[in-house]
Amino acid sequence: MGDFYQNGFVATLHNLRSRPYEELEQKLIKFSKQRPIGLIIPSLYSELSRQALKDIVQVLKDIPYVSEIIIGLDQADDFQYRNALEYFAELPQHHRVIWNDGPRMQKLKEKLASKRINTSVAGKGRNVWFCFGYMISSGKSEAIAIHDADIITYNREMLARLVYPVADPTFNYKYCKGYYFRSDDEKMHGRAVRLLVTPLLRTLKKLLGHHNYLEYLDSFRYPLAGEFSMRADIIKTIRIPYDWGLEIGILSEVERNNSFNRICQVEIADRYDHKHQSLSEEDAEKGLSKMSRDISRAIFAKLASDGITLSTEFFRTLKATYWRIALEFVDLYKADAAMNGLQYDFHKEEEVIDLFVKNVYQSGINFLNNPDMVPLMPSWKRVQSAFPEIFEEFYQIVEEDNDCI
Repeated sequence: MGDFYQNGFVATLHNLRSRPYEELEQKLIKFSKQRPIGLIIPSLYSELSRQALKDIVQVLKDIPYVSEIIIGLDQADDFQYRNALEYFAELPQHHRVIWNDGPRMQKLKEKLASKRINTSVAGKGRNVWFCFGYMISSGKSEAIAIHDADIITYNREMLARLVYPVADPTFNYKYCKGYYFRSDDEKMHGRAVRLLVTPLLRTLKKLLGHHNYLEYLDSFRYPLAGEFSMRADIIKTIRIPYDWGLEIGILSEVERNNSFNRICQVEIADRYDHKHQSLSEEDAEKGLSKMSRDISRAIFAKLASDGITLSTEFFRTLKATYWRIALEFVDLYKADAAMNGLQYDFHKEEEVIDLFVKNVYQSGINFLNNPDMVPLMPSWKRVQSAFPEIFEEFYQIVEEDNDCI
């Protein structure tokens, strides 16, 4: 059972009584006639061998209100791409697989690079960015949902609740973030939110006082959720990071371009689980270690762009304060887990914090030393300004790739 409490700058749409998804779908079928609904799924080729994506495809086959599905495919050679086309062929909806590593896309990337539009750094952000570009090119969808390809607990209700707030023409929302409880029924997950983002935001608010951006981010119950939806007119104007800062970066861009009453969050599941990232203590370029650096840098870059002066002394103070606040959260989560019969490893949680403390500080120092190294991809509005025919060309590339079998 959910609660009806509202806090922060964005509206929270709860699951108060577990309304049957069939009712939601009937409404969405009606909405889709006025506001067509599309879905974006960024994916690595390796996900095609996992059960999670197979289950997602089986669920999507029966979704009646989605008219367009775009799969952004990374790390696939020619044989693998053709296999992916066959894999998704059972989807009855109009669907396209974007071959991000294909020769036609490589030529497009070279063309973009000729005007210093860099798309050479692979990652989920770049994948989503190209999916946005194709959605604009096709012009078939007005309400667009995005979710990951590795959701183990995927179901029809999750997608219906995710897209509903931006599909309902009587609602005012242009962007909606999904939220949920991360668990596998045995232990509490979501370390990057619980032990990094929330303590870091509380630390920054303590050091900087009231700041609209910090209050805005802290309004989201799960700011790193890869599940969100938006109206189509948003995707042309936002710039997004290509690294693990993607979710924070998109939230920042949405806040920059929209008033708070156009932004909401919705409870899409009472429990959510997907592929977990390793801690990667030995390699700062992998797992939660890289994630913590990228996320921290994205937040620091936004604060600097809002006129906040950052310094070495500031990051030293932040390091000590964040460490203390994060440890207090460990005690809180330990009690919460015990009350709900969940496993909780106090030692491992503090090990995660030790790594995050180091990475938060280092990402701050790296930002001071390299303030231009904030990996934001340009808006598609800028790309169109540089290449007026880019959407027609991009559309043709994807169509030709999808016709190869």
